[in-house]
Amino acid sequence: MTFTALELEYLAGQALGRLATVQPDGTLQVSPVGFAWNPDTSTIDIRGFNMAASRKFRNVAANGRVAFVVDDLPSTDPWRVRCVEIRGHGEAVDGPDAIIRIHPRRVISFGVGEPDTEPHRLTVHRRDVSA
Repeated sequence: MTFTALELEYLAGQALGRLATVQPDGTLQVSPVGFAWNPDTSTIDIRGFNMAASRKFRNVAANGRVAFVVDDLPSTDPWRVRCVEIRGHGEAVDGPDAIIRIHPRRVISFGVGEPDTEPHRLTVHRRDVSA
């Protein structure tokens, strides 16, 4: 199981995430990106304008190291955060419609599917995903 049904529902309701990649000099780059769950490949697919020419695409092609987070703040009173973090291997899929494909290896979620739980009692769910 890559994602739970509640995590998939949450991801489907979000339009923007943040992709972290590692540049050739070892520094990190974080980019806001659109994304979609791909049930055929069990991956998160990231598309964008002129993707193959982007720094993030070249970073992924060079080393495959990625982390991706989708989060939101549905309430500030009480303060309530929801998020899904995905750590894994990034694949730079070249072609006319180039994409970055994230193969999840670790999933961490928080506050997803717990709307009635008191904020300080929310549970962090973490698990490794087999390849």
